[in-house]
Amino acid sequence: MKQNPVVHFEMPYENPQRVSSFYSKAFGWNMHALGNDMDNYILAGTTEVDDDMMIKEPGSINGGFFLKKPDLPPYPSVVISVDNIDEAMKRVTEAGGKINGEPSEIPGIGKFVALTDTEGNYVGMLQPEKK
Repeated sequence: MKQNPVVHFEMPYENPQRVSSFYSKAFGWNMHALGNDMDNYILAGTTEVDDDMMIKEPGSINGGFFLKKPDLPPYPSVVISVDNIDEAMKRVTEAGGKINGEPSEIPGIGKFVALTDTEGNYVGMLQPEKK
C-alpha cells in the first residue's frame, strides 16, 4: 500500500489575536486569519512555500488553527494526504475507524473529511486538488 504522508496540522484556539501573536513571536510563524467566510480559520506558515503554495523543504508541513467549538476536538490533530478520498474512507471503515460526515470541498485546496481512529483520535484526510 502507498504511504500517505501527514501534510498539515491543526490546533484549536479561543482568542485569534492571542494565538497568532504567540506563535509568531515564539516561533516566527507567519499567521494569516482567513475570516468569517472560512470559519475564522488561521493558517500557520511554519516553512517556506513556492508560488503554488507547496512546501519547499521536503518533510516540513504547515498548519492551522480552528476556533474551539463543542462539536470539534479540543486537542491538536493532523491531516493525512490521500490520492482518492472515497477509497481512503472505505479503508478507514474497514480498519475499524469512523468517518465523521461527508467530504467537503475546500476551494483551491481539495476534498476534506474528518475521521476518528480506533483509539478515539480525530484525524483529517485531504485529497489535494489536481493542478
